[in-house]
Amino acid sequence: MSVAIETVNGAQGITRAIQVLKLLAREADAGMRLVDVADAAGLARPTMHRLLRALVSQGMAVQDPATRRYRLGTLVFELGLAAAHRFNLRDLSLSALTRLAVETGDTSFLFVRSGNDTVCINRVQGGYPIQTPALPMGSRQPLGVSAGGLALLANLPPAEQENVIDAIAPRLGAYGDLDARDVRAHCAQAAKAGYALIANRAVPGISAVGLPVHSDSGLLLAAVTVATTHSRMTDARVREVLPVLRRAAREIGELLRQ
Repeated sequence: MSVAIETVNGAQGITRAIQVLKLLAREADAGMRLVDVADAAGLARPTMHRLLRALVSQGMAVQDPATRRYRLGTLVFELGLAAAHRFNLRDLSLSALTRLAVETGDTSFLFVRSGNDTVCINRVQGGYPIQTPALPMGSRQPLGVSAGGLALLANLPPAEQENVIDAIAPRLGAYGDLDARDVRAHCAQAAKAGYALIANRAVPGISAVGLPVHSDSGLLLAAVTVATTHSRMTDARVREVLPVLRRAAREIGELLRQ
């Protein structure tokens, strides 16, 4: 017998269902146990069980038969595809990236996650006489190698972060003898500092500072960075760039809502 979302009463049920979907989205790879979803949502376990059954019946969630963990379902993906043409992050980010490049004088980039990699989907060159080598749009590196990839990796849940590092470890040696221990240390430093800073990894001689871009609901969408020569990216320069970078990250996150 199918279970409809109406099993949980009215508008309150819809609000709760959306809250659960947000929680599942934040733990997209690992999934969540019933008890963890209930605790995070502040709901009794029987209520959460009914709600999850309703979401599963509608294709909005799935339960792994082996681990019993819940994840987002195929219908969420289908709905995302239907709305994707209205939310082209590359086009939406252009004005914010342009302002960032103009105000800093350096090249600004936007990165998104693709599996265990980060992909450059937009860039705008600044006016400073010495510019960084152009990282081609569509280029990819393992998460944690570039400032954008580090900003994304450092903002993943700890278990998912560790899974990614284990998966990319064999590929890291191509980036200035980077290894898994270095990436873990960089993630810890980024979490402590509140921003990602990395040098001589994705592109030799280049330093970049990056921040995650979150949606209003807290979902990790992308990362925005500013890159320049290693000699130019001093500690004082980082302090100058960060306020402008934070504004750009906030603007890009707000664009989807608008």
